[in-house]
Amino acid sequence: MRPRRWEPREYDAPLAESLSRDLDVAPIIGRLLAQRGVGDVGSGRRFLNPSLEQLHDPFDLAGVPEAVERLLTAVSRRERIAVHGDYDVDGVTATVLVRRVLELLGADVTHYIPNRLIDGYGLEPGGVERLHADGAKVIVSVDCGIRSLDAAERARELGVDLIVTDHHEPGEALPRALAVVNPKRPDCGYPDKQLAGVGVAFKLVQALCQRAERETWLPALVKIAAIGTIADVVPLHGENRIIAKTGLDGLSKGPNGVGLSALLEVAGLTGKTLDSFNVSFGIAPRVNAAGRMGSPDLAARLLLMSDAARRDEAATLARNLDEENTRRRAEEQAIAAQARKAVESNPDIGAHGMVVVAGTGWHRGVIGIVASKLVETFAKPALVLSIDGETAHGSGRSIPGFDLLSALEHCADVFLRYGGHRQAAGVTLNATRVSELRSKLNAYADERLGPEELTPRLQVDAPLALPDITSDVVEGLRRLEPFGSGNPRPIFQASGLTVVEGPRVLKQRHLTMSVKQAGRVVRAVAWRAAERKAFVEAQAGALDVAYSLMENHFRGETHVELSVADVREPR
Repeated sequence: MRPRRWEPREYDAPLAESLSRDLDVAPIIGRLLAQRGVGDVGSGRRFLNPSLEQLHDPFDLAGVPEAVERLLTAVSRRERIAVHGDYDVDGVTATVLVRRVLELLGADVTHYIPNRLIDGYGLEPGGVERLHADGAKVIVSVDCGIRSLDAAERARELGVDLIVTDHHEPGEALPRALAVVNPKRPDCGYPDKQLAGVGVAFKLVQALCQRAERETWLPALVKIAAIGTIADVVPLHGENRIIAKTGLDGLSKGPNGVGLSALLEVAGLTGKTLDSFNVSFGIAPRVNAAGRMGSPDLAARLLLMSDAARRDEAATLARNLDEENTRRRAEEQAIAAQARKAVESNPDIGAHGMVVVAGTGWHRGVIGIVASKLVETFAKPALVLSIDGETAHGSGRSIPGFDLLSALEHCADVFLRYGGHRQAAGVTLNATRVSELRSKLNAYADERLGPEELTPRLQVDAPLALPDITSDVVEGLRRLEPFGSGNPRPIFQASGLTVVEGPRVLKQRHLTMSVKQAGRVVRAVAWRAAERKAFVEAQAGALDVAYSLMENHFRGETHVELSVADVREPR
C-alpha cells in the first residue's frame, strides 16, 4: 500500500439532498448517487432498481435490423453461421452468448476464437478463409472487426455475408460488411455508447429474441453478458449497469447450466450472493487464463455446456481452467518479480517518469497484468516487453493524466505495429530497438510527468465516522452495487481512530487490526500493507483511515468491517 494524497470527491449538495429525500435513502447515499452522475429522481430510481424492462429497443442500434434479418434467414435455410470471437473474457462471453441463442433458434452454428500466441488479435482475412472453408455462409464477429477492412473485403470476395459487432473505436472508414453493429459508429444515434463487446452482442441477442418471441430467454442469457461486462471494466451506468446487476442476481439465485455451475464451484462461489468482486477476482481470471495461456476455446466450451448429463465433463473442464489460472498466476508472479528487480536496480529503467522493462521469453499472455502491477507499485506508466527471437511484443498500462497512446505515437517510427488507447496499449517491434524505444519513452515521459503528476491520489467520497455506519447506510450501499468503473466502491474517511488491537501481519502481506471511535470498535483489514505495520503502531493513538465497507458472513452472522485503502497521521 503506497501512501496517497487524499482528495475529496466533489458533489452537488442540493441535488444530493433532493435524491436522499425523494428516494428515501440515507443522506450519504444521496451524496454518492450525485457523485456518480445521477442527475434527477427518475434516473436515481432506475439506478437503484435496474431491470431488463429498462433496456432500450435493440432495433434502434444501427445495423441490428439487417443483422437479424440475415441471421433468421440463415436459420430457416440451414446455412452455416460462424461466430468469430476474441480470446479475452469479453470476447469469449460474447461468442458464447451469440452461439447459444442461435443454437436455441435451431441454427447450424459453429464458433472460432483466435489463439493469442499463434493467430494474434482480431478478425483477419485468414480467419475468414478458414471459416469459409468450413462451410460458413454467414460470419458474425463479436468484440472485434470494426477496423478489419481487409477481412471484410475477403468475405465479399468469397461470397460470405459478414456481420460485425464490436465496441471499439471505428477508424475513418467502416468495414464493407452486410451489417456493422457498433454504438460508436458516427452515424449511430443509440443512447448507450459505452457497451462492452458482450453488451453489443447482447443487444443483437435481445433483438433475435424479440423477433422470435423468445424474450423469456433473456434472464438466462444476461448472466453470461454480466461476466463479460464486469470483466471488461466498462462504466457501470445505463445498460451496462442493467446487464451487470440483473446478470449477477441471476447467477446468485440460479439455477445455472452445468458449465456455469462448474465454473462457480471451482472458483469457490457456489451458493454465494455474487458481486462484481467475485466476477473480477474469481470468475474472470479463470476464463481469461484460457486465452492468456493459449487455449481460449476451453472456456467457451465450458460456458456453452447446458446438458445436465455432461456434468462430469463440465467439472473436468472447470478444473482444467483452474489449473490454467494457477499456471498463469505462477508465470505472472515470476515475471513481475524480475521486472520489479530491474526497475529497482537499474537507474536507466527506474529513475524516469515511465517504466520500460523487457525480458527474453516472458510469457506474452501475462505481460499486460505485469504492467498493471508495475503501475500499482511505482505509480508510473509502464510498458512490459517480451523478447522472442528477433521480435519484441509489449503491453502497456498508464496512470490518470498520462496519454499512453500519444506517447507511443511519438515513437511510431520504432514500431512494426502498435495500438490502444490512453490507458492501455500493445506494441510490436524489432528486438534490436528496445533500448531506443526506452530512451524515447523516458524522454517523453520526463518532459510531462513531474512529482505532482506522479503523486498517487485517492478519491475520498465522504467522511463517515464509525458510529454513523448504520443499517440504513449498509443497505443503501448494497443497492448501489455492483461497483466498478463509473460506479466505484465508495471510499470513506474516519479521523482520529484508536488502534485497540493489532496491527498483525496476515499471510505475510496484509494487516489486520481493530479500531475504535466514540465507543464503537470495528475490525479493519489493510490489504497488501504489511510494510506499513510500523507506521500504524506509531500512530495507534490517533489514526486517520480511508476505507470501504465490507460485510463478513461467518456462521450465519454478518459483521461490517473496514477494507482499508490508506492510513495517515491526523490532519
